[in-house]
Amino acid sequence: MPPGMSLDPVISCDLMGLMPPAFKTVAVVGKSDAPAVPPVLAQVVAVLRSRAVRVLMDPPTADASPAEADGVMPLEQLAAQADLAVVVGGDGTLLACARGMAAHGVPLVGINLGRLGFLADIAADQVSASLAAVLDGVCAREERLMLAGRLRRQGEEVLASHAMNDIVLSRAAIGTMIEFAVHIDGEFIYSLRADGIIAATPTGSTAYALSAGGPILHPGLSAIALVPISPHTLSNRPIALQSTSRIDIQLIRGQGARVNFDSHANEALEPGDVVGIACAAKPAVLLHPPGYRYFSMLRGKLRWNERHS
Repeated sequence: MPPGMSLDPVISCDLMGLMPPAFKTVAVVGKSDAPAVPPVLAQVVAVLRSRAVRVLMDPPTADASPAEADGVMPLEQLAAQADLAVVVGGDGTLLACARGMAAHGVPLVGINLGRLGFLADIAADQVSASLAAVLDGVCAREERLMLAGRLRRQGEEVLASHAMNDIVLSRAAIGTMIEFAVHIDGEFIYSLRADGIIAATPTGSTAYALSAGGPILHPGLSAIALVPISPHTLSNRPIALQSTSRIDIQLIRGQGARVNFDSHANEALEPGDVVGIACAAKPAVLLHPPGYRYFSMLRGKLRWNERHS
């Protein structure tokens, strides 16, 4: 496992026998259109105020919050000033926040108001106790691999973005299969006709890649899953690659093909376009509350604990 990728099993932010880190400035980011957000934001700010923490928000969150922030600024500016980001919403909100926070090494805590909560793992009715524990250093610190992707057209870079879940090349909603060629570390691997292809991190292996038949990768693995979407040839199967791999996917043909990064940044593709994918230089950092266990979370979210009589 290369440096910078780890999953610490110890439920403590105090890994070196030192005092837990003091979070002096905390960014609070919420999904502003969710009805449950305002009261949860009020709880979050109350916990932070009780510890004399400086509270920053982005404009949509500040508009939705009944409690005032000490500063309001765009999300990209929050990352440069915060010691911690508290995300109120679902996994999608946390993914959007992680792309900016990872570059500055800002850890994230997720409060789940969505349906699944693979990443945002503090329940809305446990905000005060769980967030207080994290602020006191009683938490599990976990690094999650990020992907860096670049779209090149005739040798020129058209789009560059990061993804915590996946980078997806796919056909149009109404259209035929697309055809593309895959190279790994400069070596031609295969040509494929399919509805698309997914390059997923271990975090993203439980998202779209799982629906497409890909493997679940433990987040402690330093790996990338390459998962075809409905391939024309059934022998084209998902592949797990080491994180040092450099993947190039070239569109051969296919009208309406697109590339998207965590369903966020996206661009239409033209024949000959190449999407380059590699592990990002810095991982996203998550802080989990006491009691967090990865497989316990999977059992609950994927309903593995259900028995049918």
